[in-house]
Amino acid sequence: MPFPARLLRTQHLIGGISLITAVFLSGCGRPTTGSASQDYLVYVGTNVGSAEENTIFLYRLSPATGALTRVSAQRGGASPTYLTLSEGQRFLYAVNETQTFRGMKSGSVRSYAVDRRTGNLTLLNEQPSTGASPCYISLDRSGKAALVANYVGGNVSLLPVLADGQLAPPSSTSQHAGKGPHQNQDGAHAHCIIADPANAYAFAVDLGTDRVYRYRLNAAQGQLTQMAEPAFVARPGAGPRHLTFHPNGKRAYLINELNSTITALDYDAAGQFREHQTLSALPVGYAGANSCADIHVSPDGRFLYASNRGHNSIAVFSIDAASGTLTSVQDVDTQGKTPRNFTLDPSGRLLLVANQNSNNIVTFRVDQKTGQLTPTGQTVEVPSPMFLQVVEDFTK
Repeated sequence: MPFPARLLRTQHLIGGISLITAVFLSGCGRPTTGSASQDYLVYVGTNVGSAEENTIFLYRLSPATGALTRVSAQRGGASPTYLTLSEGQRFLYAVNETQTFRGMKSGSVRSYAVDRRTGNLTLLNEQPSTGASPCYISLDRSGKAALVANYVGGNVSLLPVLADGQLAPPSSTSQHAGKGPHQNQDGAHAHCIIADPANAYAFAVDLGTDRVYRYRLNAAQGQLTQMAEPAFVARPGAGPRHLTFHPNGKRAYLINELNSTITALDYDAAGQFREHQTLSALPVGYAGANSCADIHVSPDGRFLYASNRGHNSIAVFSIDAASGTLTSVQDVDTQGKTPRNFTLDPSGRLLLVANQNSNNIVTFRVDQKTGQLTPTGQTVEVPSPMFLQVVEDFTK
């Protein structure tokens, strides 16, 4: 049955969960640091479908004002919709969300060297993703493996990362199977894959099958081994999309695209999730069309943020320190259409939103006591922005 807005359904807490030592990981695999005075660089991936146009952009972000100033733009291939940087920002990896690559039913994955003086990118190499429309890429905690989710292909792949930053061909690919009751669940649709804090497992979130698949991860050997039981089964028609861990490693949060809900999960060291709470990502009284997109926990672990496409908002929640339970704090207009991806700066003081269908990026100030967002008044035009990654400005 559908969830009433902000309806909480809390289950019993699971006892005996092992504490996994972890730090907050921004994007995929890097600890966040930063200060209020440190300038930042922002890499922007887009859904510009022409390889002959500029598709990856670099901006400088002022923490004092929230202003974004373009540094450079370059041809990054068609639809580089998701990016990730290596630790130390020496290399950048991007998926090209296409359905064919060199005659195969596959998108591609690119590796770039990052110029430490300018932040600009130089293409190193390109490999197939072994599935159509790759929409997500992350690095494991060791930085030795790139993990890719192929949406249309309904599968996930591991590509070994070589010492020089290049990508080896995929060494492991796993196909998901099944479908769900929603019209968008006609088959498997892998939408996210990340390593757990201990780097023992990788979790693949599949919108089409309502499952979070569990893989044993061996980055050194380039192996993903799917385990017999999924790590979590969402409610039928939920359409799970993205998963993020809490800094303490004992909790995770899953955003469900199709029924616009968020599920708080308890996590154990055996690689299993248990539902603690599910609530709506939408405010009371909203009855229009909506689909959820992205989800992030603040660096201090006190707040959670989620994006709504249709309502065009960021939903803000406080996180109870003892239980991990979410409580609604605020719903903020993103000042654009279809907020696909958003991110926090490493200090947690600014939040940036990529509004895909209004072609703009908007910055918000984060209240450190309440988690609430206030527009800075700063916005820039970018064609079909899909992904944002903020790092400290290493060029100065």
